[in-house]
Amino acid sequence: MAGGLGTRMKSETPKHLHPLLGRRMVDWVVEAARGAGPDPLVVVTSPETQDALAGDGVVLALQPEARGTGDAVAAARTALEGFEGDVLVLSGDSPLLTAELLQELVAAHRQEDAVATLLTFEANRPLPYGRVLRNPDGSVRAVVEEGDANDEERAVTELNSSTYVFDAAALWSALGQLQPDNAQGELYLTDTIRALVDAGRRVGTYLADDPESPVGINTRVELAHATAVLRDRIDERHMLAGVTIVDPHTTWIEPTVELDADAVVHPFTVLRGGTRVGRGAEVGPHVVAVDAEIGERALVGPFCYLRPGTVLQAGAKAGTFVEIKNSTIGEGTKVPHLSYIGDAEIGAETNVGAGSITVNYPHEPGKPKGRTKIGRNVRTGVQNAFVAPLEIGDDAWIAVGTVVTDDVPPGALAGFAPRQVTKEGYVYDKHGRPADD
Repeated sequence: MAGGLGTRMKSETPKHLHPLLGRRMVDWVVEAARGAGPDPLVVVTSPETQDALAGDGVVLALQPEARGTGDAVAAARTALEGFEGDVLVLSGDSPLLTAELLQELVAAHRQEDAVATLLTFEANRPLPYGRVLRNPDGSVRAVVEEGDANDEERAVTELNSSTYVFDAAALWSALGQLQPDNAQGELYLTDTIRALVDAGRRVGTYLADDPESPVGINTRVELAHATAVLRDRIDERHMLAGVTIVDPHTTWIEPTVELDADAVVHPFTVLRGGTRVGRGAEVGPHVVAVDAEIGERALVGPFCYLRPGTVLQAGAKAGTFVEIKNSTIGEGTKVPHLSYIGDAEIGAETNVGAGSITVNYPHEPGKPKGRTKIGRNVRTGVQNAFVAPLEIGDDAWIAVGTVVTDDVPPGALAGFAPRQVTKEGYVYDKHGRPADD
């Protein structure tokens, strides 16, 4: 269910499209659902979000007007026409659900031979969720939303997560009985539970071991909390696989990032997209890498930004206050500090002096960016600018302060900026001497 707009987020962006660690909220839910093997996988969407949610192997079902969770599930009926199996119902604002938990829920539902099974949990903090009400024999009697509950019902600690498994025929029958007789004036999916129980059907529950996994998001505060939980899960997975993460609480790694064993990630590092870090590499502190490839034993940081298309080959270094994008830095090559390298290819064992910049943006409108090629074992000087397109041959040296505009052949020494000229007394002659104290 991803049809609501989430007004409590106080945002122009619909709630289900807010990002968490590189994925939209609903994408985390879809990913978890895929792990349970649904066929088809239906996403209920609003008119405002249907274009954003199209594709990716899902079937869209349109909920024209947000009239409650019961109405949202009913909107999927056409997409599930003729389906007679079990229907797994998830809320699109529950990014902490896991495929493993959903598989356990479906297994429990089938083992108990129930027509409906609720995923329930006991929270470790106050949450405004529906309470699971039970008969004296422990069987499920109903679910009451917090806004409709009395004081005794609010004292119940078992909460409904808004994640369910239904027998398809029983679900459609119960949905047809819903009425908006509640505080919100909506069609509650939870009311199907009472309808099924009243009809003498068996409703089961499955209690989640982890009290965080079933929790949904309604506010920016809850968004930040969920993001931190996802961060911790990702960090733990990498650490158990042999990666050293010095301070997991300040390290943010998106789920698509690959880290080889014996890589080291220092504090305040953000690794995004398709970034890959090789064995023995060290990254951070204070590094951002987006879609970058960091080779074995490479060193990155501190205070370094690797933009998309960056490749650091084995043993390379991108140091302090260095920015690199769409460039390959050769094996053992060092870009130690205070440099920008863009749209460049640099060979092995080269050293790039401090303050070096590739000038790759075209001076004439409409022309493509030029590329800079620097060969093997090159020594550039401090404060060099390389005006692309440009090629510097192997073993060349570049003098301090040079703006390189022409190709440099292998083994050459190029540059020689104008020597210093000192004009004594110039400032005093032009502006006068300061008054004596």
